[in-house]
Amino acid sequence: MAQPVLHTERLVLEPLRDEHLELEVELDADPEVLRYLWGRARDRDEVATSHLKRIALGREIAGLGYWMAFLRDETHDFAGLMMLSQAHGPDRPDDPAVAELGYRIPKHHWRKGYASEASRELLRHAFQSVGMARVIAQTMAVNEGSRAVMSKVGLRYVRTFHPHFDDPLPGTEQGEVEYAITREEWARPTVD
Repeated sequence: MAQPVLHTERLVLEPLRDEHLELEVELDADPEVLRYLWGRARDRDEVATSHLKRIALGREIAGLGYWMAFLRDETHDFAGLMMLSQAHGPDRPDDPAVAELGYRIPKHHWRKGYASEASRELLRHAFQSVGMARVIAQTMAVNEGSRAVMSKVGLRYVRTFHPHFDDPLPGTEQGEVEYAITREEWARPTVD
């Protein structure tokens, strides 16, 4: 299965391609967007290197990778970088049936629900199309905005952990948090 174009009510999620590099450069030029990831803006060379790795990840496991979100209205405005990749690496489960969810939204689109909307569609895709058993998401414990998105889309808090960083960001002392949802949890009807 190739990485598909995904649609929500307000967004279209296009698989990351080379022509999206400039949007990634612009997104990562904002230190507030990267506050809990890098703690600073990233330069063009850093973003270009990450871009190539993201494109390669999109070829590793069928259906997983990175997407660029755009508004479905007449503006087709860039609304964020979305991730659904295999969860592997330090402090992540080493299980091919576990994917990791992530998102990065331009500041002018914060608090509009785009991260939640795109994440719901990526969860649907992970469980219905790709057949993942579980999806996790991780962030700094102090990243209240990202944690709110995780909870809103149905992920539950799993743990707090304290990885070692050579150059820790402010707030690192409070640790990192992991949220998760299984296919069974996702498929349960919600009760209002």
